[in-house]
Amino acid sequence: MKSTSLAFAATGLVLALALSASAGAALAAKAKTAAPAKPAAPTAADFRPLDPDDMLVIDTNKGRIIVELAPFIAPAHVAQIKALAKQHFYDGQTFFRVIDDFMDQTGDPTNKGDGGSSLPNLKGEFTFRRDASTPFIAAARPEDAVTGFIGVMPVASQPDDLMAMTADGKVTAWGLFCPGVMGMARTDDPNSANSQFFLMRAAYPSLDRKYTPWGRVVLGQDVVRSIKVGEPPADPEDKMITLRLGSDMPPDQRPKVYVLDTKTAAFKGLLDKARASFGADFSPCDVDIPAELR
Repeated sequence: MKSTSLAFAATGLVLALALSASAGAALAAKAKTAAPAKPAAPTAADFRPLDPDDMLVIDTNKGRIIVELAPFIAPAHVAQIKALAKQHFYDGQTFFRVIDDFMDQTGDPTNKGDGGSSLPNLKGEFTFRRDASTPFIAAARPEDAVTGFIGVMPVASQPDDLMAMTADGKVTAWGLFCPGVMGMARTDDPNSANSQFFLMRAAYPSLDRKYTPWGRVVLGQDVVRSIKVGEPPADPEDKMITLRLGSDMPPDQRPKVYVLDTKTAAFKGLLDKARASFGADFSPCDVDIPAELR
Protein backbone atom coordinates (compact mmCIF):
# COMPACT_ATOMS: atom_id res chain seq x y z
CA MET A 1 0.00 0.00 0.00
CA LYS A 2 2.83 2.27 0.82
CA SER A 3 4.45 1.81 -2.58
CA THR A 4 1.06 2.24 -4.30
CA SER A 5 0.56 5.57 -2.48
CA LEU A 6 3.99 6.69 -3.60
CA ALA A 7 3.17 5.71 -7.17
CA PHE A 8 -0.05 7.70 -7.09
CA ALA A 9 1.83 10.63 -5.53
CA ALA A 10 4.46 10.49 -8.25
CA THR A 11 1.79 10.35 -10.94
CA GLY A 12 0.03 13.36 -9.37
CA LEU A 13 3.28 15.27 -9.27
CA VAL A 14 3.94 14.61 -12.95
CA LEU A 15 0.39 15.68 -13.80
CA ALA A 16 0.71 18.82 -11.68
CA LEU A 17 3.99 19.73 -13.33
CA ALA A 18 2.49 19.17 -16.76
CA LEU A 19 -0.53 21.34 -15.92
CA SER A 20 1.77 24.01 -14.45
CA ALA A 21 3.93 24.03 -17.56
CA SER A 22 0.85 24.23 -19.76
CA ALA A 23 -0.57 27.12 -17.71
CA GLY A 24 2.79 28.90 -17.78
CA ALA A 25 2.98 28.57 -21.55
CA ALA A 26 -0.56 29.92 -21.87
CA LEU A 27 0.24 32.91 -19.64
CA ALA A 28 3.42 33.61 -21.59
CA ALA A 29 1.51 33.48 -24.85
CA LYS A 30 -1.15 35.81 -23.44
CA ALA A 31 1.49 38.25 -22.18
CA LYS A 32 3.18 38.19 -25.55
CA THR A 33 -0.13 38.90 -27.25
CA ALA A 34 -0.97 41.71 -24.80
CA ALA A 35 2.42 43.45 -25.12
CA PRO A 36 2.01 46.77 -26.97
CA ALA A 37 3.48 46.84 -30.43
CA LYS A 38 6.45 49.10 -31.02
CA PRO A 39 5.40 52.30 -32.77
CA ALA A 40 6.19 52.24 -36.46
CA ALA A 41 9.02 54.44 -37.67
CA PRO A 42 7.78 57.69 -39.23
CA THR A 43 7.26 57.58 -42.97
CA ALA A 44 7.55 60.42 -45.48
CA ALA A 45 3.78 60.93 -45.21
CA ASP A 46 4.13 61.74 -41.48
CA PHE A 47 6.16 64.88 -42.25
CA ARG A 48 4.79 68.30 -43.20
CA PRO A 49 6.62 70.95 -45.24
CA LEU A 50 7.70 74.20 -43.60
CA ASP A 51 5.89 77.23 -44.95
CA PRO A 52 8.62 79.41 -46.55
CA ASP A 53 6.95 82.51 -45.08
CA ASP A 54 7.43 81.09 -41.58
CA MET A 55 10.94 79.73 -42.16
CA LEU A 56 14.05 81.60 -41.10
CA VAL A 57 17.39 80.57 -42.61
CA ILE A 58 20.41 81.71 -40.58
CA ASP A 59 23.79 81.06 -42.19
CA THR A 60 26.63 81.38 -39.69
CA ASN A 61 30.37 80.79 -39.93
CA LYS A 62 29.70 77.53 -38.04
CA GLY A 63 26.93 76.29 -40.34
CA ARG A 64 23.25 76.73 -41.16
CA ILE A 65 20.39 77.05 -38.66
CA ILE A 66 16.78 76.71 -39.85
CA VAL A 67 13.97 78.05 -37.66
CA GLU A 68 10.19 77.73 -37.82
CA LEU A 69 8.50 80.95 -36.70
CA ALA A 70 5.53 80.87 -34.30
CA PRO A 71 3.17 83.77 -35.13
CA PHE A 72 0.36 82.14 -33.12
CA ILE A 73 2.44 82.68 -29.95
CA ALA A 74 4.04 86.07 -30.65
CA PRO A 75 2.56 87.75 -33.76
CA ALA A 76 4.13 91.17 -33.17
CA HIS A 77 7.61 89.74 -32.53
CA VAL A 78 7.44 87.50 -35.59
CA ALA A 79 6.35 90.48 -37.71
CA GLN A 80 9.33 92.51 -36.47
CA ILE A 81 11.81 89.69 -37.10
CA LYS A 82 10.42 89.33 -40.65
CA ALA A 83 10.67 93.08 -41.26
CA LEU A 84 14.29 93.17 -40.09
CA ALA A 85 15.14 90.07 -42.11
CA LYS A 86 13.80 91.78 -45.25
CA GLN A 87 16.10 94.73 -44.49
CA HIS A 88 19.08 92.31 -44.17
CA PHE A 89 19.51 93.97 -40.77
CA TYR A 90 21.09 90.92 -39.12
CA ASP A 91 23.77 90.19 -41.72
CA GLY A 92 27.26 90.14 -40.21
CA GLN A 93 26.15 90.54 -36.59
CA THR A 94 28.06 88.53 -33.99
CA PHE A 95 27.08 86.24 -31.13
CA PHE A 96 28.36 88.64 -28.49
CA ARG A 97 27.08 86.83 -25.37
CA VAL A 98 27.11 83.04 -25.28
CA ILE A 99 26.64 81.00 -22.11
CA ASP A 100 27.11 77.24 -22.22
CA ASP A 101 24.06 75.22 -21.14
CA PHE A 102 21.98 78.38 -21.59
CA MET A 103 21.83 80.47 -24.80
CA ASP A 104 23.51 82.33 -27.70
CA GLN A 105 22.65 86.05 -27.90
CA THR A 106 22.88 88.17 -31.05
CA GLY A 107 20.89 90.77 -33.02
CA ASP A 108 22.71 93.96 -31.96
CA PRO A 109 24.27 96.12 -34.72
CA THR A 110 26.89 97.35 -32.20
CA ASN A 111 27.73 93.72 -31.29
CA LYS A 112 27.95 94.74 -27.62
CA GLY A 113 24.44 94.26 -26.24
CA ASP A 114 23.29 97.87 -25.99
CA GLY A 115 21.98 98.50 -29.51
CA GLY A 116 18.87 97.87 -31.53
CA SER A 117 17.01 98.76 -34.71
CA SER A 118 15.10 101.88 -35.74
CA LEU A 119 11.80 99.99 -35.36
CA PRO A 120 9.68 100.59 -32.23
CA ASN A 121 10.19 98.47 -29.12
CA LEU A 122 7.74 95.63 -28.64
CA LYS A 123 5.22 94.90 -25.92
CA GLY A 124 5.97 91.58 -24.23
CA GLU A 125 4.07 88.60 -25.62
CA PHE A 126 4.75 86.25 -22.74
CA THR A 127 1.43 84.41 -22.94
CA PHE A 128 -1.32 83.84 -25.51
CA ARG A 129 -4.89 82.54 -25.55
CA ARG A 130 -5.99 79.22 -27.04
CA ASP A 131 -9.36 77.51 -27.49
CA ALA A 132 -10.57 74.05 -28.46
CA SER A 133 -9.77 74.69 -32.13
CA THR A 134 -6.08 75.34 -31.44
CA PRO A 135 -4.03 72.38 -32.77
CA PHE A 136 -2.59 71.62 -29.34
CA ILE A 137 -1.15 68.14 -28.71
CA ALA A 138 -1.08 67.30 -24.99
CA ALA A 139 2.05 65.55 -23.70
CA ALA A 140 1.89 65.71 -19.88
CA ARG A 141 -0.38 67.00 -17.14
CA PRO A 142 1.56 68.58 -14.29
CA GLU A 143 -0.44 70.04 -11.42
CA ASP A 144 -2.96 72.70 -12.56
CA ALA A 145 -1.63 72.73 -16.14
CA VAL A 146 -1.14 70.73 -19.29
CA THR A 147 2.00 70.72 -21.45
CA GLY A 148 2.44 69.75 -25.07
CA PHE A 149 3.05 71.09 -28.55
CA ILE A 150 1.62 73.43 -31.13
CA GLY A 151 3.61 72.50 -34.20
CA VAL A 152 7.25 72.29 -33.11
CA MET A 153 6.74 74.77 -30.26
CA PRO A 154 6.64 73.32 -26.74
CA VAL A 155 3.91 75.01 -24.72
CA ALA A 156 2.17 74.89 -21.36
CA SER A 157 -1.43 75.88 -20.76
CA GLN A 158 -4.25 76.09 -18.33
CA PRO A 159 -6.43 72.94 -18.58
CA ASP A 160 -9.14 72.73 -21.23
CA ASP A 161 -11.81 72.39 -18.52
CA LEU A 162 -11.43 76.09 -17.75
CA MET A 163 -12.56 77.10 -21.25
CA ALA A 164 -16.18 76.69 -20.19
CA MET A 165 -15.61 79.22 -17.40
CA THR A 166 -14.02 82.06 -19.39
CA ALA A 167 -15.82 84.84 -21.25
CA ASP A 168 -13.97 84.17 -24.51
CA GLY A 169 -14.00 80.38 -24.23
CA LYS A 170 -10.20 80.37 -24.15
CA VAL A 171 -7.43 79.63 -21.65
CA THR A 172 -3.97 81.13 -21.16
CA ALA A 173 -0.98 79.34 -22.65
CA TRP A 174 2.73 80.14 -22.94
CA GLY A 175 5.81 78.93 -24.78
CA LEU A 176 8.43 76.88 -22.96
CA PHE A 177 12.13 77.73 -23.25
CA CYS A 178 13.32 74.30 -24.36
CA PRO A 179 16.46 73.63 -26.44
CA GLY A 180 16.25 75.36 -29.81
CA VAL A 181 13.56 77.86 -28.82
CA MET A 182 14.18 81.44 -29.99
CA GLY A 183 13.55 84.19 -27.48
CA MET A 184 13.62 87.99 -27.57
CA ALA A 185 16.14 89.79 -25.37
CA ARG A 186 15.06 92.82 -23.37
CA THR A 187 16.05 95.10 -20.50
CA ASP A 188 14.36 95.12 -17.10
CA ASP A 189 11.44 96.79 -18.87
CA PRO A 190 9.18 93.92 -20.03
CA ASN A 191 8.18 95.98 -23.08
CA SER A 192 11.67 96.81 -24.34
CA ALA A 193 12.40 94.02 -26.85
CA ASN A 194 13.54 95.37 -30.22
CA SER A 195 15.98 93.37 -32.37
CA GLN A 196 18.23 91.33 -30.08
CA PHE A 197 17.36 87.66 -29.69
CA PHE A 198 18.78 84.44 -28.31
CA LEU A 199 18.81 80.76 -29.26
CA MET A 200 18.46 78.26 -26.43
CA ARG A 201 21.32 75.79 -26.04
CA ALA A 202 19.46 73.97 -23.24
CA ALA A 203 16.16 74.10 -21.34
CA TYR A 204 15.79 77.10 -19.02
CA PRO A 205 12.33 77.14 -17.41
CA SER A 206 12.99 80.28 -15.34
CA LEU A 207 12.51 82.27 -18.57
CA ASP A 208 8.97 80.98 -19.11
CA ARG A 209 6.35 83.76 -19.02
CA LYS A 210 9.10 86.37 -18.56
CA TYR A 211 10.53 86.53 -22.07
CA THR A 212 8.86 86.19 -25.47
CA PRO A 213 9.45 82.98 -27.45
CA TRP A 214 8.86 83.39 -31.18
CA GLY A 215 10.17 80.29 -32.97
CA ARG A 216 12.24 77.13 -32.70
CA VAL A 217 15.23 75.61 -34.44
CA VAL A 218 14.20 72.60 -36.53
CA LEU A 219 17.60 71.92 -38.12
CA GLY A 220 21.02 73.06 -36.90
CA GLN A 221 20.79 72.70 -33.12
CA ASP A 222 24.32 71.27 -33.30
CA VAL A 223 25.38 74.60 -34.80
CA VAL A 224 23.67 76.49 -31.96
CA ARG A 225 25.71 74.50 -29.45
CA SER A 226 28.94 74.99 -31.38
CA ILE A 227 28.93 78.81 -31.16
CA LYS A 228 31.96 80.05 -29.21
CA VAL A 229 31.20 80.63 -25.50
CA GLY A 230 32.02 83.85 -23.64
CA GLU A 231 30.69 87.15 -22.27
CA PRO A 232 31.97 88.34 -24.71
CA PRO A 233 33.61 85.43 -26.52
CA ALA A 234 37.25 85.75 -27.50
CA ASP A 235 37.95 87.29 -30.90
CA PRO A 236 37.03 86.43 -33.52
CA GLU A 237 33.44 86.10 -32.38
CA ASP A 238 31.19 83.74 -34.31
CA LYS A 239 28.66 85.57 -36.45
CA MET A 240 25.60 85.39 -38.66
CA ILE A 241 26.65 85.77 -42.27
CA THR A 242 23.07 86.18 -43.49
CA LEU A 243 19.58 85.84 -42.03
CA ARG A 244 16.80 85.39 -44.56
CA LEU A 245 13.10 84.61 -44.60
CA GLY A 246 12.54 81.49 -46.69
CA SER A 247 10.02 83.21 -48.93
CA ASP A 248 12.60 85.92 -49.76
CA MET A 249 15.11 83.37 -51.08
CA PRO A 250 15.17 82.34 -54.75
CA PRO A 251 13.24 79.06 -55.11
CA ASP A 252 16.32 77.18 -56.33
CA GLN A 253 18.27 78.29 -53.23
CA ARG A 254 15.48 77.85 -50.69
CA PRO A 255 15.88 74.74 -48.48
CA LYS A 256 12.99 72.29 -48.64
CA VAL A 257 12.45 71.37 -45.01
CA TYR A 258 9.99 68.83 -43.61
CA VAL A 259 9.21 68.25 -39.93
CA LEU A 260 7.34 65.43 -38.23
CA ASP A 261 3.69 66.44 -37.92
CA THR A 262 2.71 66.43 -34.24
CA LYS A 263 -0.83 65.35 -35.17
CA THR A 264 0.34 61.94 -36.46
CA ALA A 265 0.42 58.52 -34.78
CA ALA A 266 4.17 58.52 -35.42
CA PHE A 267 4.57 61.57 -33.18
CA LYS A 268 2.38 59.96 -30.51
CA GLY A 269 4.76 56.99 -30.56
CA LEU A 270 7.67 59.39 -30.09
CA LEU A 271 5.91 60.96 -27.10
CA ASP A 272 5.17 57.57 -25.54
CA LYS A 273 8.80 56.53 -25.86
CA ALA A 274 10.02 59.75 -24.22
CA ARG A 275 7.53 59.38 -21.36
CA ALA A 276 8.67 55.83 -20.72
CA SER A 277 12.31 56.91 -20.75
CA PHE A 278 12.03 59.97 -18.46
CA GLY A 279 9.19 58.82 -16.20
CA ALA A 280 7.94 61.35 -13.68
CA ASP A 281 10.56 63.89 -14.82
CA PHE A 282 9.26 63.98 -18.40
CA SER A 283 8.64 67.34 -20.06
CA PRO A 284 8.17 68.49 -23.67
CA CYS A 285 11.80 69.64 -23.57
CA ASP A 286 12.76 65.95 -23.64
CA VAL A 287 11.27 65.46 -27.12
CA ASP A 288 13.36 66.06 -30.23
CA ILE A 289 11.06 66.52 -33.23
CA PRO A 290 12.62 65.00 -36.35
CA ALA A 291 13.15 67.22 -39.39
CA GLU A 292 14.81 66.61 -42.73
CA LEU A 293 15.88 68.25 -45.95
CA ARG A 294 14.45 66.90 -49.21
